[in-house]
Amino acid sequence: MARTGIVRHPLYLEHKTGIMHPENPYRLESIYTMLEKRDFGGALVDIQPRFATLSELLLVHDPAYVDRVLGSAEKPQIRFDPDTVTSPKSYKAAWMAAGGVMEAIRAVLAGDVQNAFALVRPPGHHALRNRAMGFCLFNNLAIGASYGIKRHGLKRIIIVDWDLHHGNGIQDIFYRDPHVLYISLHRHNYFPWTGEAEEIGEGEGRGFNINIPLEMGCSDSDYGNLLRHIVFPVARRFRPEILLVAAGFDIHHGDPLRSMSVTEAGFARMTRLLMEMASELCRKRVVLALEGGYNSEALRDSVAIVLWELAGRSVINNQEMRQVEDARLGSVIKIIEKVKAIQRPYWGEL
Repeated sequence: MARTGIVRHPLYLEHKTGIMHPENPYRLESIYTMLEKRDFGGALVDIQPRFATLSELLLVHDPAYVDRVLGSAEKPQIRFDPDTVTSPKSYKAAWMAAGGVMEAIRAVLAGDVQNAFALVRPPGHHALRNRAMGFCLFNNLAIGASYGIKRHGLKRIIIVDWDLHHGNGIQDIFYRDPHVLYISLHRHNYFPWTGEAEEIGEGEGRGFNINIPLEMGCSDSDYGNLLRHIVFPVARRFRPEILLVAAGFDIHHGDPLRSMSVTEAGFARMTRLLMEMASELCRKRVVLALEGGYNSEALRDSVAIVLWELAGRSVINNQEMRQVEDARLGSVIKIIEKVKAIQRPYWGEL
């Protein structure tokens, strides 16, 4: 059985966005309550989060923006944009969200755990260098990847983003950086209205940005095929040293955004495929960080099945799911061929 690290802390619940806001503390409360009731066979190991240091935040964010977030300290409410609001302790939660992701990465690199899931908030993948966006204050995974490069000497990191929304912040931060390969599977022509397949990176980063824009309704088998036929072949050529995952659960069929048709088993299948990739390529090093997902029950149950997968106790039939994927490849073959054609100059025949 794998030793799986989890990052959790009550401070993450102190980011209070308002009772009607979709990104609210109850998202994590439901997960934390579930963790208290299930022991996952004793496989879970708590990783103590910490606050990010100022120098770590500045690996990604502009000083003036970091000052602005700090300036929200203890104030009743600051609205950074129409969707992104803070409460008195939000700045602390954001600093510890970034620090929690870094601690998860540190623990996996040190071999303290085989893989890890940072169950943190606020989320991060929309946050830009100089401004908040889409519920996100600091870009947790971008900070984590930069930390891995600067503090641990990593040269090749993959970030796979399966959130419903394109992670425009991660893309923007690493758009010219060949050390981070960003791969996003997201709904097309949807907030934040970025992430076209033709957005491939610039300068030394050309080819290290892969967008897979999708139509509504994609299913478990669709996501499995996209991972198998695009992500895995590219990863084999890139040879990452660690795999980071922007784990958004708003592609669940029961999410209020009603865009995709993924089930709990689909999240387990995606996790299994990424674990197989990491086992082959980067010594099983996988770190997930929580992003979206706004149906608290669906989020809770999906996180639970992902944790069972990370812990090496799969509750799905992977062989049967692969057979279904093979039978339904046609439903995503058009986007697979489009992405392959765009990326062929950089990755050859995928």
